[in-house]
Amino acid sequence: MEEGAEQIASMTFEDALRALEDVVRRLESGEVPLDQSITLYERGEALRRHCQARLDAAQARIEKIVAGPDGSPSHAVPFDADG
Repeated sequence: MEEGAEQIASMTFEDALRALEDVVRRLESGEVPLDQSITLYERGEALRRHCQARLDAAQARIEKIVAGPDGSPSHAVPFDADG
């Protein structure tokens, strides 16, 4: 596991999202040296992957909750559905 990955893995979705927003804010400021920008970008990518995995897990849990007796979704609506 890369450095910091264990710390990220233990974060809640909300904590990881806040950390990701901080990384983006710092990168967008343009005041971070290049080497630090690369390190921040790598951390941001790890945070993004963690957030996506948490969202995917939540979606799977929701779909399981609303599944019919035969296992097919009885009334699930995709998260990205317009509506």
